[in-house]
Amino acid sequence: MTITVNGDDTEVAVDVTVAGLVVQLDLPQTGIAVAVDGFVVPQGDWGRSIPIGARVDIVTAVQGG
Repeated sequence: MTITVNGDDTEVAVDVTVAGLVVQLDLPQTGIAVAVDGFVVPQGDWGRSIPIGARVDIVTAVQGG
């Protein structure tokens, strides 16, 4: 199925979870935030499936100064 990740179409398994997407994209497990269709998903809920056609935004925490 296709979802949109940070504005780009991305092919994923039909039953992909937030955690599975993070692994597929080779992202770290910490220091990132994931929103699905505009709602931030707490890391404790990363086992939830991502719906078909969802818009996913992933941001990385950075330190500023």
